[in-house]
Amino acid sequence: MHVDGIPFRKLGDQIQLSGKQIFLKVKAAINLLIWNWQLTKLVCEMKCFSSILILDGKYVAVKGFNAKIPFVFGIDYLTHDIVHGDLFVAEDEMAFSQFFQKLYDLGYDLKIVVADDRAGLKQALNKVFPYAKLQLCHNHYLENIRTELRVRTEERYRHFFNSLKFHLFTEGTDEKTIDAGLEHVLRNHAAHSPKLQDIIWEIKRRREILFNYLKVKDCPNNTNLIELYNSHLAGRLKTIKGFQSFESARRWLNAWMIRRRTKTFTDCDKKFKHLNKHASLEFTIKKQAQWPDSLTQLGINRVEYFNLNEKFPEKTD
Repeated sequence: MHVDGIPFRKLGDQIQLSGKQIFLKVKAAINLLIWNWQLTKLVCEMKCFSSILILDGKYVAVKGFNAKIPFVFGIDYLTHDIVHGDLFVAEDEMAFSQFFQKLYDLGYDLKIVVADDRAGLKQALNKVFPYAKLQLCHNHYLENIRTELRVRTEERYRHFFNSLKFHLFTEGTDEKTIDAGLEHVLRNHAAHSPKLQDIIWEIKRRREILFNYLKVKDCPNNTNLIELYNSHLAGRLKTIKGFQSFESARRWLNAWMIRRRTKTFTDCDKKFKHLNKHASLEFTIKKQAQWPDSLTQLGINRVEYFNLNEKFPEKTD
């Protein structure tokens, strides 16, 4: 309930406890939770995952750090299940390597990662999963071009950008149409502009990681799914305003991931309508594990805090 956004004071009013007392109970319950990666290892059947991972990070304010630090997590696309996530001091090759190594240790058969363009990401992926592909998010890639050309405020390059977006990123669904789109935009809109030609050549240089999604069935070309999770997380972090330590932030984010995995979907549409009325963990749990009894056995039901009168140990480390 706290992880979902209900304030400590309001929770306390329900059972006649102070906000401080509720805080201590919630903190103890969060500290008792197993790690999200352990949950994946203990109850999930790896073959139930789609092996298409949507990856992103959210920066979190933690006391003792001059700037916000990254919480990196990955969602399996077709199941919407959060396979793994962790807090790091920097978003770099080392952090991504540790993240992918944990996926490898879990036995996650990674086929493709859909992500924004991050320094060190491709190098880390190649190191741990040399056969996995990387797909850059089209939304973010196009937004970078839009910003560079000032399309929103100036008309000069607007026609070029719209043509690029339509002929290449919308109609480019195979090698032939991608070639045709590049040729069309170059010939009709960039022939006399070195600046625009550079954009075309850069797309040609990065063509593989821009269109890898066409090689993997059901793979998206954007990170829209994880952006929805990020929006929810941003709302929760706004009310918290920061954490007192790296460990407390890591523990809370762990509880948030588990809560998202055990909370039923209500608003999925189109090809994901079948997920509604179910939690993502239901789609990846081992067949012999009974839902939700398996969660009770692991103590996962604590994350919902249905029984705030329960005397949790005052564990703070």
